[in-house]
Amino acid sequence: MSVNNKQKVEHNARFSVAPMMDWTDRHCRWFHRRMSRDTLLYTEMVTSAALIRGGAMHLLDHSPQEHPLALQLGGSDPAELAEAARIGEAAGYLEINLNCGCPSDRVQSGTFGAILMQDAPRVAACVAAMKRAVGVDVTVKCRIGVDDQNPEIVLPEFLSRVGAAGCERFTIHARKAWLKGLSPKENREIPPLEYDLVQRMRGLFPGLHLSVNGGIASLDAAQAFLDAGFDGVMIGRAAYHQPWDILASADARLFGGAAGPSPEEVAREMIPYIGAHCASGGRVHQITRHMHGLFHGRPGARSWRRILSEGCSQPGVGVELIDIALEAVRVEQDKAASAA
Repeated sequence: MSVNNKQKVEHNARFSVAPMMDWTDRHCRWFHRRMSRDTLLYTEMVTSAALIRGGAMHLLDHSPQEHPLALQLGGSDPAELAEAARIGEAAGYLEINLNCGCPSDRVQSGTFGAILMQDAPRVAACVAAMKRAVGVDVTVKCRIGVDDQNPEIVLPEFLSRVGAAGCERFTIHARKAWLKGLSPKENREIPPLEYDLVQRMRGLFPGLHLSVNGGIASLDAAQAFLDAGFDGVMIGRAAYHQPWDILASADARLFGGAAGPSPEEVAREMIPYIGAHCASGGRVHQITRHMHGLFHGRPGARSWRRILSEGCSQPGVGVELIDIALEAVRVEQDKAASAA
């Protein structure tokens, strides 16, 4: 990886959208990229076993227009992860991220994700093997600890050991993960957020690039964390449910770039992509399910969601669904303007 590309990815890591299972697929990323040129996007987690043992190379499918784009891998075998990272780099990804933060049952059963917070030496071995295999950045997304671990002890030890193995960039979800007793949803809401602890890591590890994640739901909040000295901010569900609110202003506010398009312009930019997908045998719903929150908080938002959701079940439906939904939004906006 060239120095220029490395610097560019680090620049884009100032603001990113979290990898989210079942959500941040290639259609979602294409949609998000319509609103922000600079935000760093991540794939859903792809397990190293799926690539190496299952041969599921289709999981790496993406368009160059989704870049800057990182691949998140799940696994705990250094040799297998190294090979998966090599495949990911060859596929065109600019960063390979190791998942040490997901608390779901299927992740625990595979001995990867948040459970790896209990085995920093193994994570260090995985990172070292991946670093030897690729020239792109190898990064880690982690929690502050799991179960009965003391984050004040565990987190700095984890960063120290894994950093020594060659990882220079971490994204830290500022909650513990309770692997026993809490569901993945509860793990996103119940454990308290400890931003101050993550902030202290900035002083302990000034040579590392540290991004904060967890419970951040607006660009104002993201800007506050950047102003407080964090190298980057990662937003998850808010970027999915309120994509225009989060992404359309990100380039101007956080990167010094241009403002993004309007929600209507974003919707119209998606029409050729949806048309091509349908022409190749795909279904409208595979794309429009990611677009439900485009008009969040605006007149017509409910009609937009309803038409996209219900319309997809109609036989033979195509890109005309977007035009129908946009017209419903326009009518609601005109009513709101007349009542003002």
